[in-house]
Amino acid sequence: EFETKSKEIRYLLVNATTRRDAENSIIGVVGVAQDVTESTKNDRAMSAMARELRQLVDTANAPIFGIDVEGDVNEWNDKTAEITGFSKEEAFDYPLVE
Repeated sequence: EFETKSKEIRYLLVNATTRRDAENSIIGVVGVAQDVTESTKNDRAMSAMARELRQLVDTANAPIFGIDVEGDVNEWNDKTAEITGFSKEEAFDYPLVE
């Protein structure tokens, strides 16, 4: 995270390596930076959206569950747990039906 002169926050990906003289003594550092501000902002926005969707599913007033291609539970919201009596931990990775 880097603050510009105009107080704007920018995100930089920085790589650095030592600079050496003929005797292999370190005489400085050479660095290269890439501005990753836009991708960082996008990543943060996607993470926020994923958290909101997770909360929506978990707290929905309807049972929401999912199964994988094997038929095992891979989604189990709070309402499903309330109705069935099985917690998410108890239901996960077990077949929905026998």
